[in-house]
Amino acid sequence: MDDSHEQLRYPIGRFNAPDEHHPEMQREWIAAIEALPNWLDHCIENLDEAQLQTPYRPGGWNSIQVIHHIADSHMNAYIRLKLALTEDSPVIKPYEEKLWAELPDVDIVPVNVSITLLHALHRRWGTTLRNMSPEDWERTYYHPEHERYVPMWEMADLYAWHGRHHMEQIRQLRQRNNW
Repeated sequence: MDDSHEQLRYPIGRFNAPDEHHPEMQREWIAAIEALPNWLDHCIENLDEAQLQTPYRPGGWNSIQVIHHIADSHMNAYIRLKLALTEDSPVIKPYEEKLWAELPDVDIVPVNVSITLLHALHRRWGTTLRNMSPEDWERTYYHPEHERYVPMWEMADLYAWHGRHHMEQIRQLRQRNNW
């Protein structure tokens, strides 16, 4: 993959999981998770259908697909968090995100429905994260696809990155095209 393709695909770089928990980072992760719906509102403000249908990179998803993907992904993440907080290291269910992006709801349902969903979901998610005990941050779920236990602090870091990553794909597409 050449550097320009890598930059388009990962505008803020690839996710690098930290080796250890840094509790001072929790506020930053929570703030990014809570801010994402507003960032997306801003990113797609006044875009028309043709602009929303423009892929953020050659061979990539368009903004509609990206936003519906974020909703799908973050709903799964929130459920995984709640499972980890209420069960002892539950095994989570992976899903085929690329196939989910091809289901009819992605083409049929207006993108603002997923953004509205994200506003509600991220409010609940942020509230849950803000009220976790230090022990809660160490709780885990088992990810069978990755064959390892994932602590909640790593999951929060991952999804703070995930939201910024996809938001930046849309923001930079808009910037490149002077929309």
